[in-house]
Amino acid sequence: MSHEHHAAWPRLQEQHHRVACHFCDTLHDADVIEEGLAAHCAQCGHILYRNRWNSLHRALAFGVTALCLIALILIFPFMSMEAAGNTEVVTVLGAIFNLWKTNGLFIAASVVIFVLALPITLVLLLVYLCLPLLFGKALPGSIQAMRLFQSFLPWVMVEVFFLGAIVSLLKLVKLADVSLGIGFWSTAALMVCLAGAVGGIDRTELWDRIELARSLKERRKKGA
Repeated sequence: MSHEHHAAWPRLQEQHHRVACHFCDTLHDADVIEEGLAAHCAQCGHILYRNRWNSLHRALAFGVTALCLIALILIFPFMSMEAAGNTEVVTVLGAIFNLWKTNGLFIAASVVIFVLALPITLVLLLVYLCLPLLFGKALPGSIQAMRLFQSFLPWVMVEVFFLGAIVSLLKLVKLADVSLGIGFWSTAALMVCLAGAVGGIDRTELWDRIELARSLKERRKKGA
């Protein structure tokens, strides 16, 4: 595994674990690297993990911003349409409710779960993990929270919803005058913030920080 220098995020001195390349499955020692650097596979050169600058602050900033954007999506109109003198305002919650009423139960439930519930849960888990780690602490249930975070990650589908909305818009503009609302632009910004929050800190680093914080807490208890 090619990398430069050591010592960056904190890790237990006695801790040792390995990481497999996602591209060729070659197994490597997961060494600690300095901020701004990345560890590469010695076999194929694929990136194994990164140590990003100000990783905890970056993940938290994007995470909190994502929560604010989700609130804007729920409060403000997604778009408004005007045709033949009639104006209709579309909101995300209103669209879900209309789908529910018109026997679109499966689609309505999918939007609630994959576009609202899972992104909110994912970001809350990230904040729950990263905020105390700024102070070198891990809250109770951090290990379980981290496992949930990794499990939910592939199921967040805000970008799928947004692409579907754009396809619908291309059809609607031929039938009515469409104005994009704050909810629409908040959804676009949410995709960026979710990517920034998830990519703000590498999971190898996050696991190390959690394990170190838990170990220090146990040592303090034994010392007391």
